Amino acid sequence: MSTTLLQADAAAASTEGAAMEITVNRKELLNELSAIQAVIERKTTIPILSNLLMEADGDQVRITATDLDQAIRTSCAAKVKKSGSCTIPARKLFDYVKLLGEGDVSIKLLENHWVQIRSGRSNTKMVGLGRANYPQVPEMPEGTSVTLPTAVLRKLISHTIFAISSEESRYTLNGALLILKPESLAMVATDGHRLAFIEKTEETLVGISDEKRTLIPRKALAEIYSLISASEAETFTFAEDDQRMFFSIGHQTLSSMKLTGQFPNFEAVLPRENNKFAIVRAAELSSAIGRVAQFAEERSGAIRVRLEQNELKVSAQSSESGESEDSIETPYNFDPIFVGFNSAYMLDFLKAIGNEGEVRLEFKDAQSAGQMRPEDPDSLYKYRYVLMPMRI
Repeated sequence: MSTTLLQADAAAASTEGAAMEITVNRKELLNELSAIQAVIERKTTIPILSNLLMEADGDQVRITATDLDQAIRTSCAAKVKKSGSCTIPARKLFDYVKLLGEGDVSIKLLENHWVQIRSGRSNTKMVGLGRANYPQVPEMPEGTSVTLPTAVLRKLISHTIFAISSEESRYTLNGALLILKPESLAMVATDGHRLAFIEKTEETLVGISDEKRTLIPRKALAEIYSLISASEAETFTFAEDDQRMFFSIGHQTLSSMKLTGQFPNFEAVLPRENNKFAIVRAAELSSAIGRVAQFAEERSGAIRVRLEQNELKVSAQSSESGESEDSIETPYNFDPIFVGFNSAYMLDFLKAIGNEGEVRLEFKDAQSAGQMRPEDPDSLYKYRYVLMPMRI
């Protein structure tokens, strides 16, 4: 009986001038719905932001989602019987399409912004909202774009995003700084306790004649990383205007509000006199820190790093859990040094490099910032990770 009522409603609506009617492949639609979920507002005081915008014309349907700070615009092939547009609850549509069988999905706008979705023997209607209420999403500006290598940006993000500050009060530290030069691109992030800097050299960037710096919010970085990881494209397009930045890869475009304000002078923080160093295997160091950190004070996560003749020791102790020490053999012929660091910060770096290869630990003294970097003289990537010491 319910199916009969649905069919009757749809038939009545079609005689009353309903617009937009399309058929799309279920798998292709699901891929695009998946791509936009990150910017959909789960809990919002503006109901329309929980919806996506569908616009059908020609031989495709364009799908847009926004939370006002960010927007994703994507598309997929469609058989368009009637051109038009509608808004549909984004999460509900995604969850529903996931449960449909393989094949085509038909989407039709009915009266009062209701939307009918049919696939095989499944027939559903969802309550939409008026297209006129959907926010205007800016288009990518022309004439200011730069083509960047996808694999390089992916590495830059994965090696810095974890060092971004999570304290909202530290506004200019809530993102990473992208630095574009004619022959290199770099990214740097800091939370005030540590700093991650990575640069890819010998990379010709068309459209860049001078240094260009852009502060990208953490949420946008995470979404960019997700989009480029899911794409096979070797390059993407980057552009910006006074307020927003745009990243386009394939048929998907992400736009985001810029972070405003002055990023700290990170060049002044990079150590220049850390002449005491040790080289150890990343996997061995990661395992040792992981074991010892189980006995660090829970709140600080602090461990002790001691370097002396041909040996690196890491240790920790707490009144609640006990104490632990691990040692690693390493060529070290400088004065002994004893310094405290946040174990989680050290593990973040080691995880970023995949716990592979060798790591160079560089120190000046127990009161100065330490530095970690991969020991790979032939790499075109220059990766430096600076850690402020902790008092223990």
